[in-house]
Amino acid sequence: MIERAIAAGVPFAWVAADTVYGVGAVEMALRRAGKGYVLGVSSDHQFHSWGRKPFVSGTAEDIAQGLKPPAWRRLSAGDGTKGPRLYEWAYLELADLKAVEFGGTGAGLWTRGLLIRRSIADGAMACFSTWCPAGTGLETLVAVEGHRWAVEDGFEVAKTELGLDHNETRSWHGWHRHVSLVMLAFAMLTTIRYRANGGREKNQPPKLRRDIQLPGSLVSAGGSPHRRASGATAH
Repeated sequence: MIERAIAAGVPFAWVAADTVYGVGAVEMALRRAGKGYVLGVSSDHQFHSWGRKPFVSGTAEDIAQGLKPPAWRRLSAGDGTKGPRLYEWAYLELADLKAVEFGGTGAGLWTRGLLIRRSIADGAMACFSTWCPAGTGLETLVAVEGHRWAVEDGFEVAKTELGLDHNETRSWHGWHRHVSLVMLAFAMLTTIRYRANGGREKNQPPKLRRDIQLPGSLVSAGGSPHRRASGATAH
């Protein structure tokens, strides 16, 4: 999907994904294309710093467990059904690289890093491999990761209100036509509601507010438009 989006000239600057999509090959493809990313990784994923960055080496979980209290900041990953979704976040810069060093199309320095999210309620953690222009702040990375929730929530709304998963197709073409039609209807209804409110989101029901997120800026993989097939969407 990402390769098709790049080939078609879809304007986006970031890719966000959960752990099911993995890293590795997708990381290198995005680096070469000059796209930033926040990709979920498993707790045993290895991270190592190099160059002039402070020494970091070990699994994501071990690194997270060894962080001191000042390393954590409480930030919102965006509004949810009950208000701001607050977590504690830590960000470690691992290396600075020039785009030409990995065949990238972007200019200047880019930073590879480790982003860690910790639940305030129970301390559960999630870790993410990051790639961004040097100097990108923690708030930006948190916002990128937070948008994935809105995409997943959009899929859930499309299922319950428009029947996104109400089909028994026997071929990929049939499935693709059904999903495309439902997503088009979802986009149309959202746009109608938005314009009916005079271009303001504040009067919209919560379910139809959260999928309007920074058009043209983010490709997010991490929802499921069908119970038996993974999906992704672009914003």
